[in-house]
Amino acid sequence: MKLTELSLKNYRNYQTVDLTFQRSLTIFLGENAQGKTNLLESIYFLAMTRSHRTSHEQEIIRWGADLATVKGVIEKKTSKIPLEIQLSKKGRKTKVNYLEQKKLSDYIGQMNVILFAPEDLSLVKGSPALRRKFLDMELGQINPLYLYDMVQYQGILKQRNQYLKQLADKKQKDLLYLDILSEQLADFGSKVLFQRLKFIEELEFWANQIHQKISNQRETLKIEYLSSLGITKEQSTEEIRDIFLATLTKNRQRELFKTATSVGPHRDDLIFRVNEQDVQAYGSQGQQRTTALSVKLAEIDLMKAQTGEYPILLLDDVMSELDDQRQMQLLETIEGKVQTFLTTTTLEHIKGKMAVTPEIFYVTQGSIEREESE
Repeated sequence: MKLTELSLKNYRNYQTVDLTFQRSLTIFLGENAQGKTNLLESIYFLAMTRSHRTSHEQEIIRWGADLATVKGVIEKKTSKIPLEIQLSKKGRKTKVNYLEQKKLSDYIGQMNVILFAPEDLSLVKGSPALRRKFLDMELGQINPLYLYDMVQYQGILKQRNQYLKQLADKKQKDLLYLDILSEQLADFGSKVLFQRLKFIEELEFWANQIHQKISNQRETLKIEYLSSLGITKEQSTEEIRDIFLATLTKNRQRELFKTATSVGPHRDDLIFRVNEQDVQAYGSQGQQRTTALSVKLAEIDLMKAQTGEYPILLLDDVMSELDDQRQMQLLETIEGKVQTFLTTTTLEHIKGKMAVTPEIFYVTQGSIEREESE
């Protein structure tokens, strides 16, 4: 999978941008706060319909404009696909092959991207919410059905929590509607959990191989899904649903008191174990960074195995955060097989380390200039 064209209109600090890409490695080079990350964000936005940097989407629209547009053309093994997203104050429109898509799940998955930014090195030691977001974003690209189930789950969860708050103010509590919401939550939640468990099993397989290579075979990596329901990967969707529903029934009085749903995918976490030891709690910073790098790089092969196409890799100023050994592992993993877009303030971390010749764009105050080929 390759992105061959990118066009922006009124996106962040860019009024109009039209770029084409011919090589497997593209570098956006420039000082900080010039607009390099905005370009990477626009590619991510084109794939995922949302920003990785803000939940306030209106920030994406250029100051003074009413509409931001991102267009791109991706090449797959058998086809070329034009993609487009229009973002206004009224919402967004997504198009595939110039046809508007009514459902998000019909759009996401057309273009697969993996973003690796400095904050991703906090995947291991950061909050559980960060790891849940990682699961939802990556799994949602590979499996549109997961995305649908997760959106449904989140909608019902919101309704259930609102109803629990309403019941807290009533002496006579009508629990029938709560039972209906609990059944719906368990229906979609069990599907989400089943898919997450399978994903983690596959991710661990690829990540462990990379981790062993980076650590010179001294360390093994295991990824454990920490479920608030105590379920395991051996259980079926139906078994998970029964456990989910039984736990909600058991916790009813506590949830009525706390006015919040106490268990489910929204409460879960991941544990990374290096040589059987919890690396979040006891690992060195080096082990934590190696784990995060292994997990991110594992997604490349996992997506290829699942979709038949390599994803597009976005590296946002991450080279300067890695030591020489991890830089080399990153470059060796991507070289020759993954189209990569990289932002950096200097070429020091790349020069002489890659066999491929990069395509370089100089970014200065929102102005983009392609380096002329020798």
